[in-house]
Amino acid sequence: MAVDEDLWTEFHRVVNMTSRELADWLRTREAGTDDEPLPDRAGPRKGHHVLAILGKRKSDVDSDDEAVMRAVVDRVHAERRDDLEPVAGEAHWRRRLMSLGHDPLKPVR
Repeated sequence: MAVDEDLWTEFHRVVNMTSRELADWLRTREAGTDDEPLPDRAGPRKGHHVLAILGKRKSDVDSDDEAVMRAVVDRVHAERRDDLEPVAGEAHWRRRLMSLGHDPLKPVR
């Protein structure tokens, strides 16, 4: 499946956390209320899907991945200004976005 180039680019722009940062974040208790007992499964399912996408080549992205990419881009844009300049907000808001791979305090890549 050929993923849309604009979606691929925008996903990697709004997901401004590295794979390691996101994996570490998902293992924390603050990653969400849906935490599971196993450290490699802590945090929300969508966050783990984002992490998996970050480890893929564009040619390996499937339709499920593309749907998650679109949902993450839409969510970040809905909750942020278009310029994505670093901004402090309420802690729960930041935690929710970080669980999708977007840290509002970091500049975009």
